Amino acid sequence: MSLPLARVPETPSVLPVELLRRFDVPGPRYTSYPTADRFVETFGADDYTQALHLRRDADTAGEPLSLYVHIPFCESLCYYCACNKVVTKHRERGRQYLDYLAREVALQVAQLGLGAPVGQLHLGGGTPTFLDDEELGELVALLHRAFAFVPGGEQSIEIDPRTVDAERLAALAALGFNRLSFGVQDFDPAVQQAVHRIQPAAQVFALMDTARALGFKSINVDLIYGLPRQNDASFERTLAQIRELRPDRIALYAYAHLPERFKPQRRIAADELPDAPTRVRMLGRAIAALSEAGYVYIGMDHFALPDDPLAVAKREGRLHRDFQGYSTQPDGDLVALGVSAIGRVGATYSQNAKTLEDYYALLDQGQLPVVKGLALSDDDVLRREVIMALMCRGRVDFDAVEAAHGIAFADYFAPERAALVPMAEQGLVRLSPRAIEVTEAGWFLVRAVAMVFDRYCAATRTRFSRVV
Repeated sequence: MSLPLARVPETPSVLPVELLRRFDVPGPRYTSYPTADRFVETFGADDYTQALHLRRDADTAGEPLSLYVHIPFCESLCYYCACNKVVTKHRERGRQYLDYLAREVALQVAQLGLGAPVGQLHLGGGTPTFLDDEELGELVALLHRAFAFVPGGEQSIEIDPRTVDAERLAALAALGFNRLSFGVQDFDPAVQQAVHRIQPAAQVFALMDTARALGFKSINVDLIYGLPRQNDASFERTLAQIRELRPDRIALYAYAHLPERFKPQRRIAADELPDAPTRVRMLGRAIAALSEAGYVYIGMDHFALPDDPLAVAKREGRLHRDFQGYSTQPDGDLVALGVSAIGRVGATYSQNAKTLEDYYALLDQGQLPVVKGLALSDDDVLRREVIMALMCRGRVDFDAVEAAHGIAFADYFAPERAALVPMAEQGLVRLSPRAIEVTEAGWFLVRAVAMVFDRYCAATRTRFSRVV
């Protein structure tokens, strides 16, 4: 039983910088709960196989699932990147990877059954367009042979603007992709040089025009604030260019400088990073500028134009959240393919081997490449519902939670309710006897609100990006 849908707060015109600064702390993004740092190696391929069998035999087997395919290769290294990637100019490595993806698909289908319905496909990376048009065509054909794609479903791909032109975008459209996400990060040349990602604004504008002419829907642009050499003036110029570009969606992420975890970030000069007050000002200015330009704040760094399906879903209380962020797709199972890919089937999470060597070795042995994951406890499932209700709908109704889980909310979550009292006093939430509701201001800090219900967060907080 799921929580009832509720309208989420509208975008406030002004968000006090003081409030942003107060919650400038690390915290999870909650693309899952529990978060991936809680996965354990005692969960393996056998556990994942059992989850696939349960789905295949369940009454809900006919509900469309989502597919995620991770393409790890990049031609050049972006210093800020924390993704799992392999930097190479050897194109033949893409061909080898496709061969192993085919083996993994065969193993998945052997357990799940041929022709499972799919409502959503997402190619991420790395750089999915590292594969050439013929290879991408082979991948799409492979997936269509194994799964039954629902007519009108979402098929999206992440794009490095440096790797495509008008002809390649047309080829992607011909393959059935209908949504694109362009990685822009920042238009300022000095910032691009500092992160080793040079891409002129004119190139992105031309690609956007082509994508629109080809009929792509809900085109997204990724931005990052807190990068080296960014300052108030340079970021203001980037925001002005973004308003002119006017993508359907904008994902605005805070850069998390964790060089001890991500080796490429060691090439970034720490003294070139904007300080905390500047970073907070940039976020506040971005919120104001995008709101003034007509964008709706979806939540957790995401903005969309009012007629975009994501904004419509927010207004109608139909937002969901998965490993790619906010989604209009119903909350359901995700089959993940490729090195390091993370999936969700039933009350389990699973992750494939993180290196190509381990991924290939397991497939050579005829094994699914799952190396860790998690079987959720009853408490995990309960807290996931509460956290996702806050993240997606901005409201938790106690009656629905109690009916679904057989608990007394006020008793079970007494410490959490107490921890929310200061947040209520700061204007982030409204507490009533039978509900918790996120306020307009609180919607911009919803990660901090959700963290109150995370039983693991305190022990691992430093592993995450900052809330602001």
